[in-house]
Amino acid sequence: MAALRDNESKLDALARVIRACVDVLPVDGASVSAMSGPRERETLYASDEVAAQIEGVQFSLGEGPCFEAFATRRPVLVPDMAQASAQQWPIFAATIKQLPIGAIFAFPLQAGAISIGAIDLYRRRPGWLSADELAVALEVVDVVAVVMLGVLLGETDGTDGLQGVLSPGREQVHQATGMVLAALDISAEEALSRLRGYAFVVDQSLDEVAKDIISHRLSPLELGK
Repeated sequence: MAALRDNESKLDALARVIRACVDVLPVDGASVSAMSGPRERETLYASDEVAAQIEGVQFSLGEGPCFEAFATRRPVLVPDMAQASAQQWPIFAATIKQLPIGAIFAFPLQAGAISIGAIDLYRRRPGWLSADELAVALEVVDVVAVVMLGVLLGETDGTDGLQGVLSPGREQVHQATGMVLAALDISAEEALSRLRGYAFVVDQSLDEVAKDIISHRLSPLELGK
């Protein structure tokens, strides 16, 4: 809890808590996301490039341990990614197969009865967390939830208040989703699904497709075919 008492911004405190988590647990990286539903998700911090790629793949596909932890409000512990994920999240598993990931441990972030996000921990080698390590992870999750709630409540207008905190690519995805739903007269959920499907077919990231839509290099009508 010392990070909360420092004179840094709450987002800096969040990053410090995540880095401390990586230091005290037998994991190689971690990331944290604010979530309000299947299509409303923003990465607030990733400790390294692999953690950032795990976040990016999950956001692009709309599946993975982070989404499951948020939806079920329960930890999702995957001690051997090669064995488990192919059955639980087949596309996610195929996409991250080349990354150095042996295990992923995802935890929901909650403020009372409200789900506010999820945290992913990964390590290069497979294997379970011990009971003591899991207890430490749960304590860290509680601290992260407190810090993240402070980040969210420190602004006045929901996710709009997190401009400058959130990844610019995610803002582009929301803008592109709006352009697609307007062009095709479909729901926001369907528009995001079309973006994800197109990205998968052309082997691009969701952020790249969104950027092409916004810059008019790709017409939203192409996603209706």
